[in-house]
Amino acid sequence: MQSELSTIVTNALDDLKGKEIQSLDVTTLSDIMDTLVIATGTSNRHVKSLANNVVVDAKAKGFRPIGVEGMESGEWVLVDFGDMVVHVMLEQTRSFYELEKLWSTEPASRHHQPE
Repeated sequence: MQSELSTIVTNALDDLKGKEIQSLDVTTLSDIMDTLVIATGTSNRHVKSLANNVVVDAKAKGFRPIGVEGMESGEWVLVDFGDMVVHVMLEQTRSFYELEKLWSTEPASRHHQPE
């Protein structure tokens, strides 16, 4: 089921020419989600269209998002499917927050301390 949603999301982003689409497996870093998908849009309108296409395509296949945030401004839209969270961002927003870098490091609280 997760791979089906992943395919739907990736295709929806690719269909509208989303840029730099990345899927990160964060199962070892988060208890909340398993997959983080990040894509870049070229304008506020493009970001909103990409996120909307993800929602529409996913709903058509039976996957309903828990929530969608950021559609008003279109700078950064988050689509939450529970186990998967999709972030569609403007290029400058993506560069500033560097989610790939943030989610590629293991938090200090997760390091196993010798006893």
